[in-house]
Amino acid sequence: MTDHDPNGQRNPAMNTPSLDVLFPAHIAELRSRTDRALAAAGFDGVVFQSGEPLGLARDDQHYPYKAHPHFKWWAPLADAAGSLIHYRTGSRPQLIFFVATDFWYQPATLPQASWVDEFDVVIVHSQEDARAALPKDLSRTAWLGDPLAELGGYGLAAVNPDGLLRGLDYTRARKTPYEIECLAEANRIALRGHAAAADCFVRGGSEYDIHQAFVGACGQREQELPYNAIVALNEAGSVLHYQILQRHRPTRHHSLLIDAGATCRGYGSDITRSYAASGADSTFVDLLAQMDDLQRHLCALVKPGVDWREIHQAAVEKIAALLCSSGILRCSVEEALSSGTARLFFPHGIGHLLGLQVHDVGGVMADDRGGMIPKPPLDPALRLTRQLESGFVVTMEPGLYFVEALLKPARSSHHAPRINWDTIDALAPYGGIRIEDNLVVTDSGVRNLTRERGAVA
Repeated sequence: MTDHDPNGQRNPAMNTPSLDVLFPAHIAELRSRTDRALAAAGFDGVVFQSGEPLGLARDDQHYPYKAHPHFKWWAPLADAAGSLIHYRTGSRPQLIFFVATDFWYQPATLPQASWVDEFDVVIVHSQEDARAALPKDLSRTAWLGDPLAELGGYGLAAVNPDGLLRGLDYTRARKTPYEIECLAEANRIALRGHAAAADCFVRGGSEYDIHQAFVGACGQREQELPYNAIVALNEAGSVLHYQILQRHRPTRHHSLLIDAGATCRGYGSDITRSYAASGADSTFVDLLAQMDDLQRHLCALVKPGVDWREIHQAAVEKIAALLCSSGILRCSVEEALSSGTARLFFPHGIGHLLGLQVHDVGGVMADDRGGMIPKPPLDPALRLTRQLESGFVVTMEPGLYFVEALLKPARSSHHAPRINWDTIDALAPYGGIRIEDNLVVTDSGVRNLTRERGAVA
């Protein structure tokens, strides 16, 4: 496929087939899915809004703009605030592209790319122009986007109706070939960043240095990334969503946990790697190798028809066995599981749906009518409970951590006799381990976007 900037423009440096070749079939599928969702919800049409910049409190600046996912589903436009897509059942979609008349900021520019040919394009310069570009009668049309005050005069049937949102969100779990290749390219871009980050770690960089190496190698601004990268040195690796980028270099590097992704046409990768520094504790080095092997075995379980909750349970059992075999726990695997002690070291879910959002929608939906699939009582953080289907894209991210907030209370609880505290004290400076790949469920099994040939930098 061709490398793209966030607005879908081509970069001829990539010598692979263009994503634009897959885009028409993607739009055809979206039209079919939207037709069904509109009919079920009782509407004839829908307006997808790209979103407006959110202003800072008592300031004239804005937070970094992020386009709404439903809009990006149809058009790969990351910087088109104020734009709309209007779709009526069975009709060709209309792109109402907003170009501001402004000398303070650079107005948006419509990309010169073939995907634009799938739309009837109208250029507008004001909100009034945008309304005029829509049909006069919107009494059977829904609006998905910001609930603007002006919408009261549009004559819309509904704003963000739950029934229509459920109908669309449920289907987003199943990705089109176009979406899968966007995610594959997002993995390739992110892996260039991961390689640069690992090199910076080896050279003794700070968390900030490592983050900048990642961003530079990806060629993406921080606001273009799908989420704020987690770059955690040493004990900071025990903080699941660590948000600090320390500028100073620690006295000694023990370990690095980096959880970072990149974007392609609005679709984001979500990759985590853990590293041990030269001279690291041999127990941690062994744990790192065994966790990588464990993660690969879990990836092999992915196939259509498998209940994701069963894969999560398999992960809990495998991590419990590793804790016992490595001497971190001084009990049987059965006792580690039944007592809950093992979960102190793996307190999150095994993964989630991935797509236009990092934690993509629909993970616990039983159907498009409001039914929900319950989370396991012992694993309330699980973000996916559905049975896997071909076209799902999921993350696989087992972790093993030494979290002070969980282990400190355990020292004086019923867990204490089962834990080898000398080993914990030795491993605590390393924080933890997480290894995460992005997987496509295929008809025959699984495609690993993160480890496939040509993806790893």
